[in-house]
Amino acid sequence: MKTVMETVVDNPRRAGGRWRVTSMQVLCALLVLAIVGQNWLREAFDVPALRTASTVFVAICVQAVPFLVLGVLLSGAIAAFVPAKVLRAVLPRRESAAVGVAGASGIVLAGCECASVPVARRLIGQGVAPSAALAFLLAAPAVNPIVLVSTAVAFPGEPAMVLARFVGSLATALVMGWLWMRWGKLEWIAERALRRLPDVQGRRRWRVFAETARADLVDAAGFLVLGALVAAAFGVLIPSEWFSTLGEQIVLAVLVMAVLAVVLSLCSEADAFVASSLSALPLLPRLVFLVVGPAIDAKLFALQAGTFGRRFALRFAPVTFVVAIVCGLAAGLLFLGGVR
Repeated sequence: MKTVMETVVDNPRRAGGRWRVTSMQVLCALLVLAIVGQNWLREAFDVPALRTASTVFVAICVQAVPFLVLGVLLSGAIAAFVPAKVLRAVLPRRESAAVGVAGASGIVLAGCECASVPVARRLIGQGVAPSAALAFLLAAPAVNPIVLVSTAVAFPGEPAMVLARFVGSLATALVMGWLWMRWGKLEWIAERALRRLPDVQGRRRWRVFAETARADLVDAAGFLVLGALVAAAFGVLIPSEWFSTLGEQIVLAVLVMAVLAVVLSLCSEADAFVASSLSALPLLPRLVFLVVGPAIDAKLFALQAGTFGRRFALRFAPVTFVVAIVCGLAAGLLFLGGVR
């Protein structure tokens, strides 16, 4: 699977000299049809349950979009204007300390999950220890200010939720880095991921910025829409008693939310708004959802397999899933005062 850095010079709309229909064009066509036929749609779907679901869907999207846009702009800026050698220069030579610094650097270097994968690849290609690069890969999309602010907005009156997410996600990144340092093998990483990628120079920086931001926005917005649709459907189709019952079975609720985070593959700048909409569940399962999602989900597994190789992804993803659940539970029990 090619990264944005490798495909920036390609024209995404051409294939064999012919124009092809892209997902963005399909989306625009659907929006035009919806606007033209809005009166018919309003009459055909004038059902109380659908009105409730549409209200939830719109509310989630409207709240999340500003954070999503800001996140992808910063992601594009990092990919284009922050060379990997800058990060390598600030990392300590001692590998265990480098893991800590790389994880902490995610606090100031915002980026979505999709953008952190090629950045981690560039770090490895320029000689950074894989353990430190992987710690950055997990930390950058989970503990940056945009994610923390969006979590605070999604959970008003629950500052402990922000702190718990920060600690759980950072702990996941650091533990995975140290585990790789102890047991990881370089041979698990595909050779193509070890090759050095050239730094972006001159005007191409702006092309990389635009292409990275556009690609991340299209991908992340699609997953946000999917998550908002699922959340709206949950609120309408699933009886509230089911959520109450699930909330009483805390172990089952944690496992269900962890698996849901993997399946939905939401962007970390928007997942807090989906989690907050599931208000019938206690905070602890929703915290696990927020810690697991940026660490490992379906799209991340595909990106990791395409970038670092299948042998790497099949080993790294399951361990990350378990570590994220454990760290999320530990942070929740520490800062949320139990299973509330």
